[in-house]
Amino acid sequence: MHPGPDGDPHGPGDPAPAHRETEAERGVTTDGPAATTGGPPATLRADHPYRPRNWALWRRRPPQIAFMLAAQAVALAVIAVAFARSPIPSGNDWINCAILAAGATVHIQLTQRQEERRRSRTKTVLIDLTAVWTFSAAMILPVPLILFVIAVIRAQHWFIARRPANNFLFSSITHGLAATLAHVTYTSLGPHLAGSPDWGGFLRESGTIVLTGLIYEAIQIAYVGGVLLLGSPAGRTVRNVLGSPADNTLEAITIGLGAVTAILLAAVPPMVAVMAVVTVVFNRLAELDQLQNDVRTDPKTGILNMRGWSESAERALERTARSGDQLALLMVDLDHFKWINDTYGHPAGDDVLRTVAQTLDEVTRPSDLVGRFGGEEFLILLPDIDEESTWDAAERIRVAIAKLHIVTTDKRGDPATIADRTTSIGVARHPRHGDTLERLLQSADAAVYLAKENGRDQVCFAPDTPGGGLPSPTEA
Repeated sequence: MHPGPDGDPHGPGDPAPAHRETEAERGVTTDGPAATTGGPPATLRADHPYRPRNWALWRRRPPQIAFMLAAQAVALAVIAVAFARSPIPSGNDWINCAILAAGATVHIQLTQRQEERRRSRTKTVLIDLTAVWTFSAAMILPVPLILFVIAVIRAQHWFIARRPANNFLFSSITHGLAATLAHVTYTSLGPHLAGSPDWGGFLRESGTIVLTGLIYEAIQIAYVGGVLLLGSPAGRTVRNVLGSPADNTLEAITIGLGAVTAILLAAVPPMVAVMAVVTVVFNRLAELDQLQNDVRTDPKTGILNMRGWSESAERALERTARSGDQLALLMVDLDHFKWINDTYGHPAGDDVLRTVAQTLDEVTRPSDLVGRFGGEEFLILLPDIDEESTWDAAERIRVAIAKLHIVTTDKRGDPATIADRTTSIGVARHPRHGDTLERLLQSADAAVYLAKENGRDQVCFAPDTPGGGLPSPTEA
């Protein structure tokens, strides 16, 4: 599990990697007219990225720096203790290690282009599909060889990730700690059954594997999630930090394939070649799934875009028409949003949009559909809801947004807090205000204009006739 498009933890303010050669790196000195080529540089420039004081690590937030350094120190200590206590690898261990390293290499090399594209498109949590090999190594190899397999994988990923070294190092250490603790968990609950165990033994072994997988995943969530949360607490959502349900399902499948690989390696080693093929296909399916998800997702807020929302809303409307249930559509418009952009800058406006999207996701039901209509407008489809509950839901949203205190930066990069923002919410109900999605959108839009004409910061139902509509809270 990794955050961010590169597969490593980084915050929105991290600089791009310095992957181009400088004159000093090429053996060229540029100090004065006597500059020469072909020899080692006498000194590094003051702004050279290799100087410790210029490391990208120091550009992070102080809490994030402290967490990363402390977490890495703990991880290295745990790995060192486990390494010291690990038995000397046997000849069979080395054979298994070579098989896993070869399988991982085939997987990485055959999917390098797909993985680069997948990483570049990922905006939040990136699931590392090579866990198939690291988790199987954790189950079947001693600690020294587990670390060797991870080193083989990460060395090849270095050329794909292309991120600052501190990011990559942190992710690599996290992999090592997760695999080490998973190994300790699995081996401490042994001995493990071989041959044809009875059902009781089979269930115990299955439970042990599941627990091992949970430990492996929990360590990565704690480390990676901690970095993301401390990096930008105001702009983070549960989905940003822990990943979406689809992300975590993908992670569970990857770990499951790792368990299958370990079992095959113990029983029929040549069959691991089949797993290499499976992982290549799996990688390409994951990329396809991500492409389909990207088409439906708003990149700025992480919620459904208009296309994704409309497709889901049409299906919900069809179900409502068949069942005869009630349905409501809310259009949420942030008042005076242009003032935020003009006063604080567009990045601050983006922070407001992300926070509002998170708030809408938190204060609505799991069955409700939240999407971004465009600009500062959001849409929420509420299936199976009566008129009174619709009003309550809209009021709850209005109040929740008004209570937000959004920590961001202004145009000069100084800390700023945006608060006391108001919202105009238009409500349309099916079939009262329309029997198609287009009619409902038109009615909700008319209700938003009615709310703004009445003074903003209120909820208005769509009028049945010109000038109609239910009273807003400020009018009641």
